[in-house]
Amino acid sequence: MLGVVTWTVDPIIFQSGGLRLGWYGVLFAVGLIVFGGTILSKMWKHENLTEKSFNQLVFYVLIATIVGARLGHCLFYEPSYYLANPVEILKTWEGGLASHGGVIGIMIAIWIYSKKVSHQSMLWTFDRLCVPVGLVAAMIRLGNLMNHEIYGHATDLPWGFRFIENIHQWQAGAEPIFSAPSHPTQLYEAAIYLLVFAVCMWLYWKRDAQKREGLIFGVAMVMIFVGRFLVEFVKNDQVGFEESMTLNMGQWLSIPFVIIGIASIVYSLKQPIKEYRRGGNSIYQK
Repeated sequence: MLGVVTWTVDPIIFQSGGLRLGWYGVLFAVGLIVFGGTILSKMWKHENLTEKSFNQLVFYVLIATIVGARLGHCLFYEPSYYLANPVEILKTWEGGLASHGGVIGIMIAIWIYSKKVSHQSMLWTFDRLCVPVGLVAAMIRLGNLMNHEIYGHATDLPWGFRFIENIHQWQAGAEPIFSAPSHPTQLYEAAIYLLVFAVCMWLYWKRDAQKREGLIFGVAMVMIFVGRFLVEFVKNDQVGFEESMTLNMGQWLSIPFVIIGIASIVYSLKQPIKEYRRGGNSIYQK
């Protein structure tokens, strides 16, 4: 039988002097580099694409994800503080990454990649990039779980989690102060993202949906951000100004991505199935 979970996992795996290895960083890296990179590499080989174009895509996405997610947090959630203290933006080790900012950063990076490297449309790249994105996002949310952060409202449901609210003091030796049993929204989102991953893998490997340019991208955007929009109803506000909002910042930021996803699906279904040509400036190997 399910019961309330008292969550006492230490966010830090290892610490020696000034060196700290945390669960969030490990899960972020495993998701983005190991899982995401491995799946994309297999797709690149499947389509006989050049290794150079793969390495360039990984570089673009890594930089865009970290920079976009950090700037997204600083500018969407605490703009007055970070604009007054711009050096603080660089302190990524203190936490503060926003997934919406990461998506915007990736979109900008893919626009550059499409112009300079792939010589294909942005949708061509997005369709492939979105295949592993659900798994990557799920790993990041598990990192949030390990950090005792972005959990939900109090609940009397049997799977509620009690998180440590004074996590930094507890790590320094203080007695833990636990939250009321709360919605483990990190797990809700992780489950949604794993479903996105399963659907996108099926579309790519079983349905050849990448030949309908924009379809995989559109499906991923709709599923991810509709899911995010719904979970936000039971998630605690991240910053004080959200208390007076009918919809919180995460929900408002999700709406444009849902619209983009729907538009991409409609566009893909109106286009003929594409067969990509090799040769010339193409990243397909001859």
